Amino acid sequence: MAFQIINSIISWFLKKRKHQIELFLKYPIDVQDELLLKLLNTARNTTFGKEKNFSKIRNHTDFTKNVPIQKYETFEPLIERCRKGEQNLFWPTDIKWFAKSSGTTNAKSKFIPVSDEALEYCHMKAGKDMLCLYINNNEDTQLFTGKGLRLGGSSDVYQDNNSYFGDLSAIIIENMPFWADFSSAPSQEVALMSDWETKMDAIIDETIDEDITSLAGVPSWMLVLLNRILERTGKEHILEVWPNLEVYFHGGVNFNPYREQYKKIIPKQRFKYYEIYNASEGFFAIQDRNNSKELLLMLDYGIFYEFIPMSEYKGENSETITLADVKKDIDYALIITTNGGLWRYLIGDTIRFTSLEPYRIKITGRTKHYINVFGEELNIENVEDALKLACEKTEATISDYTVGPIFMEGKEKGGHEWILEFSKKPASMGYFSEVLDNALKSINSDYEAKRYLNMTLMAPKVHQAEEGLFYKWLKQKNKLGGQHKVPRLSNSRDFVEELLVLMKS
Repeated sequence: MAFQIINSIISWFLKKRKHQIELFLKYPIDVQDELLLKLLNTARNTTFGKEKNFSKIRNHTDFTKNVPIQKYETFEPLIERCRKGEQNLFWPTDIKWFAKSSGTTNAKSKFIPVSDEALEYCHMKAGKDMLCLYINNNEDTQLFTGKGLRLGGSSDVYQDNNSYFGDLSAIIIENMPFWADFSSAPSQEVALMSDWETKMDAIIDETIDEDITSLAGVPSWMLVLLNRILERTGKEHILEVWPNLEVYFHGGVNFNPYREQYKKIIPKQRFKYYEIYNASEGFFAIQDRNNSKELLLMLDYGIFYEFIPMSEYKGENSETITLADVKKDIDYALIITTNGGLWRYLIGDTIRFTSLEPYRIKITGRTKHYINVFGEELNIENVEDALKLACEKTEATISDYTVGPIFMEGKEKGGHEWILEFSKKPASMGYFSEVLDNALKSINSDYEAKRYLNMTLMAPKVHQAEEGLFYKWLKQKNKLGGQHKVPRLSNSRDFVEELLVLMKS
């Protein structure tokens, strides 16, 4: 009875936010224009604000003239000064939290500043909105009669000048409101453990006898955890462990390669999947309808958006447009200005608008995560769609993969080299490779042209990796768990070569 009352109170509290969401749905352009001026006014007396004449900027045109597009590398000197204790450099309130970004396996880490405003009015607000939208779409939810299992990263303390860094998920857990912490599992102590494998066992110990009603985390790592729970319990599927499980909030990587595996491990007809789009730099979009593959762009989180059509993409030298000028079915690179002090920041993601009333999007990939060594312009969406078709035709299931180029050498033609780890292997790798190749030809005309009569590209070279290869590779790099991801596409052979060496060892 007590849990039912708690469920009702929290649901009522979260539903109230729906009216504020409706405001930016009705006046999206006004909300964004006002937000830009508010951000500029707030930071006008910072070092960066004075240098770029924020006080004289009156509109987006002025903004683009005064403030160039920033990559992390160009903004890093100011961030490093802030980490060492200087304040009021690019945001007026003191910044003590830094999200250590691990979007790729590059050795060099990024430290994204997280202001108090970004924590409260972006990341925390988004967490509540995620629940608000879910509850409004599912009136009979019993979400808060049990607990939500959160699977985040670890947190470390940066020793100098009382500043802290860790995965964004860890920073959020550290600052979570009491009611959210009360309804979450595992405990904060376990959630913030740094050793991934020890943490996995501790999470299982703490949650196996709880009434878990929701899951939240990156699909690849959540799947590892759920499979370990089944191994520990000897159960056939996860509903035998947590019968009241009703929703999985996921983000961080494309869910399509994992969808069938989750359907098998959670065999519940009315089970819900809700996608979110967040990063160390901010929280951007949330699935706002049941069974949808589109995400609602959230416009009142202290983030001003600009967009670069990928057909005109020139990195930091690109021309941008605002929300008022975007069109459907065009890939855009995302530029953000945030209440964390990032100004015209090129985040590296590409999105596509699927709706303009309201503004809904799909994530289509990364500005750098593609293969275009031979003019084939193969992006992550092409690859994910082709793999899905190949898996359907061969009844296979993929758990992880990466793709790199085979460079032309002498009379040898170029090609693509794939390393695939299967949770369910195809009967014939030769047939799988042929289906994959044909699927890519049907999806991408540039790839098809380069493959014509093997004139430029050879047929793909596909390796079947042993189980656990990618896990072993990430462990070697001390990048297990949390937000660490396997890079899918690369224009270099670095990742492929490292994995091939590991396969032979």
